[in-house]
Amino acid sequence: MPRYKVTVIGAGMVGGTTAQRLAERDYADVVLVDIVEGMPQGKALDITEAGPVYGYDSIVTGTNGYEETADSDLVVITSGIARKPGMSRDDLLKTNAGIVREVTEKVKKTSPNAILIVVSNPLDAMVTLTHKVSGFPKERVIGMAGILDSARYRTFIAMELGVSVEDVHGFVLGGHGDTMVPLPRYTTVAGIPLPSLLAKDRVDAIVDRARNGGAEIVGLLKTGSAYYAPSASVVDMVDSILLDKKRVLPCAAYLEGEYGISGIFMGVPCVLGAKGVERVLEIDLTDEEKAAVNKSADSVRELWEATQKAEQS
Repeated sequence: MPRYKVTVIGAGMVGGTTAQRLAERDYADVVLVDIVEGMPQGKALDITEAGPVYGYDSIVTGTNGYEETADSDLVVITSGIARKPGMSRDDLLKTNAGIVREVTEKVKKTSPNAILIVVSNPLDAMVTLTHKVSGFPKERVIGMAGILDSARYRTFIAMELGVSVEDVHGFVLGGHGDTMVPLPRYTTVAGIPLPSLLAKDRVDAIVDRARNGGAEIVGLLKTGSAYYAPSASVVDMVDSILLDKKRVLPCAAYLEGEYGISGIFMGVPCVLGAKGVERVLEIDLTDEEKAAVNKSADSVRELWEATQKAEQS
């Protein structure tokens, strides 16, 4: 059976760790791309040299160009800069939009049949831009955020209850950030609904911590942001797609009427398989939950409009 080919664009902490995790899976060869000379090559060689110890035969290639990425089955885009002190949101949007646009144009030429997973921030706007620039069908462009947000949410529930994270099941809807919508009503611990186990004020505190999970880590690290949990979340998606597992995972998908929302990418439960997003699952929401999801959708639209203006300026 031929091995899959996965390209990871951006060899920073998220990209490098994603490449490592994928190599350890041993079902794909990995190409790691970055504009910094020597960095992707060095990381690729280091990951490859761990193969004899860890027991994988994945070939990891580092490059500053795109020739080596040709005909990738799947491309993960992590490129972009983190917001720096004194930098406005518009500056961040303009810089990262330019980077993501350029990367997407190159991927479109070299791997026209690939499935794209976007990790770059601000996520909801960058995945929308990738879809627009690539012209790929909506099924083949997906944003990674919901799995990460859900993982944080599930972690805090397990910590609060003193139980295994394996028994905590829950997910979030909406945009990646302050307006994401965790759903305690659909959250269970070994099948037991969360509201039966925790008082509302404790659930609300957990939801709030999950919403600010990324900022909490940035505050602790001082320089840099999270990369272990984000890279693990990417690999969860890659597994489901390349191995055609058809897992139900929360991802940023293009909506055309689902949840009463159209024309944007937003976090919803998706069935991920060999074709990419094979289905969006719609669930019943209370009026309060619907209002929160609509508020999140408005925030995502506002972000996308700001991105378009930033690109034009």
